Amino acid sequence: MSKGDPKVRTSFYESVQNYFDKAAEHMDLHAGLLSQIRECNSIYRMHFPVKIGEDYKIIEAYRVQHSQHRSPTKGGIRYSMHVNQEEVMALATLMTYKCAIVDVPFGGAKGGVKINPWDYEAGDLERITRRYTTELIRRNMIGPAVDVPAPDYGTGPREMAWIYDTYRAFKSDDIDAAGCVTGKPVHQSGIQGRTEATGRGVYYGLREMCSIESDMKKLGLSKGIAGKTMVIQGLGNVGSYTAKISQDEGDAIIVGVSEVEGAVYNAKGIDIHKLLQFRAETGSILNYPGAESFGKDKRTAVMEFDCDILVPAALENQITMENAHKIKAKIIAEAANGPTTSGAEEVLLKAGKVILPDLYLNAGGVTVSYFEWLKNLSHMRFGRMEKRFNQNTYSRIVDLVEKTTGKPITEKEKGLISRGADEVDLVRSGLEETMIGSYHQCRDILLSKPKMDGLRTAAFVNAIQKISSDYLSMGVFP
Repeated sequence: MSKGDPKVRTSFYESVQNYFDKAAEHMDLHAGLLSQIRECNSIYRMHFPVKIGEDYKIIEAYRVQHSQHRSPTKGGIRYSMHVNQEEVMALATLMTYKCAIVDVPFGGAKGGVKINPWDYEAGDLERITRRYTTELIRRNMIGPAVDVPAPDYGTGPREMAWIYDTYRAFKSDDIDAAGCVTGKPVHQSGIQGRTEATGRGVYYGLREMCSIESDMKKLGLSKGIAGKTMVIQGLGNVGSYTAKISQDEGDAIIVGVSEVEGAVYNAKGIDIHKLLQFRAETGSILNYPGAESFGKDKRTAVMEFDCDILVPAALENQITMENAHKIKAKIIAEAANGPTTSGAEEVLLKAGKVILPDLYLNAGGVTVSYFEWLKNLSHMRFGRMEKRFNQNTYSRIVDLVEKTTGKPITEKEKGLISRGADEVDLVRSGLEETMIGSYHQCRDILLSKPKMDGLRTAAFVNAIQKISSDYLSMGVFP
């Protein structure tokens, strides 16, 4: 079978490496330096026993550190039955490039525990999480200056709190212990805005791309995200926040949604808040009033729905050579890690589609994790020093305007104008600035190289340039 045969499946890791190799062709770098950037530095595979009820279960787990060109390394921990060494390697590799693109000073890492978290009680999950953390501590693969995990598929603030507590028990003299993991509950040294961060970053990236009139004109679309139709594949944390923020703040029209149980579609639009409430009450998005339903066996049909923007927000390898030619969306916004295989990307680009790549668009989570890490190291929440000072200053300015003009301002208006920034305001502002600046870095590279095929290649070039500069400054390579 030929390389272009749709029956040939490209693995997630192979796709990431193919993307790297394509970008490397546009760069004049030492082959040894490219090899160093490309390969994973450390791979730790472990098996450990955990008592579940009256039995003992042997758990398979991983932690991969792709690059220590900057320390600490950073990356989430995934709980899934799909976890394997190659998947974790691919995710860790992407994390390195992702951090470089958004100028977050971390190397890339990733963790995985091969379990279905929904098969376990909370107490069992706690034992698994604490034992996994203990294994990382024993191998010096966790710590605020070493390797900083975060949530990923199947994990959340609860698991991060267990990791933090376990680390603190072993490292009671580490005053920066809270920085050993991010994505913690706000009341346990977490940060406001972290839960929504990846989805909000997707929205900021999409909004910025759609704000460039000349780029939209090439796609036959109008400027701006308002009024554009959107399909969301996956209603987990990333997908649900992307949908809610795009609808509420961007006036995008959600026309299709899929989840494990199936998919729904309504060309006139679906209120995402009502759909999420419906699912919470019924346990399914199927049979949502006013929408056409597609059963579990047809849930991938969501990829083929008519829309302007397709947002794959589930797992990797969702857009393949088998279905790429059926996609009608003009913009594919990769909210998930690795949703498009390298072969499928070629099909999409030849069809005139634009792909907002995962290593840029999915970086909102690690950006806000960086803010949380900084907060933990400084031992002070954002806004504490300046909020009241700014608020008082703005109030005096408003009072002066009232006095000078003789026109009163309502208390509501005065409150909106004079309020100081809370932590969540500063986090969102920092994330917005990061996503806007990083998009234009990648776009400028694409425009400067006429033979480059798309934003993903430009994003990889952007990342490789920054990482290579770090290595060259060490004096290891000529």
